[in-house]
Amino acid sequence: MSILKLLIGVLGVAGVVYLSLCGGLWAAQRRLMYMPSPTIEATPGAFGLPYVDVWIPLEPLDRGRLHGWWLPADSGSELTILYLHGNAGNVSSNLGKAMQLRSLGASVLAIDYRGFGLSSGPFPNEQRLYNDALAAWRFLQNEQRVAPHQLVIYGHSLGGAIGIDLASRIPNLAGLVVEASFTSMGDMATLTQYNRWFPVCRLLTQRFDSLAKVSRLQVPALYLHGQADASVPAAMSEALYRASGGPKALWLVPNADHNDLPTWAGEEFEHRLQQFLQDHVLVEH
Repeated sequence: MSILKLLIGVLGVAGVVYLSLCGGLWAAQRRLMYMPSPTIEATPGAFGLPYVDVWIPLEPLDRGRLHGWWLPADSGSELTILYLHGNAGNVSSNLGKAMQLRSLGASVLAIDYRGFGLSSGPFPNEQRLYNDALAAWRFLQNEQRVAPHQLVIYGHSLGGAIGIDLASRIPNLAGLVVEASFTSMGDMATLTQYNRWFPVCRLLTQRFDSLAKVSRLQVPALYLHGQADASVPAAMSEALYRASGGPKALWLVPNADHNDLPTWAGEEFEHRLQQFLQDHVLVEH
């Protein structure tokens, strides 16, 4: 066998292996992005907070239902916050944030997407997550009689991208708060180790292109991000803020990482949210 034929054979095998690895990465991307847990670790009741388990039906073609917690306000406040958590765990692992939002005096609905917690399957994908948030909004409209001008969407990390998509669909929404979220999944993919060896942006099926959507927002928006976030660079929230339409504000918290912004912010966290509600949501609506 000539050296040329041997070289062609080796390159052919290498090409097949490389394409197989690309195919494996393409197939595995949802398992790399979404890390749901079925275990409910605690409920609001464990902390003495009244709540109701809610089951939200999905569209007939989607089938199944979502599980969530409805935390009603004590004061009769008409304001409601829809809390959308990130890519891991479930509502119980994000209970602290839901309780903080409840302390603002608003009612809170915290949901689990399909495949998370007690919600039915199948395993999540981008469009299903958008549809799940829309189903939560329909539940608030139909069951809790929440009008658009009474609703604030709060999304953390991946939930921020889902919240931006939902806010772009609802006219006259009261407000949007986006914590530690990203410009797009393509931008996030360029930060991974896979980008050194594979065309990750071309392989992506889960795009979450928030940067392309925020310019259409006319809702008051508050962007929060920890300056020490090792998972999502704070520069991404700055980019979302600059591109957003409508009233907007940006708060970068020194020393805060991806999941501990309220801890580093301390009492200022609640103060900033209250100020945002007073300056935009409660005044304008």
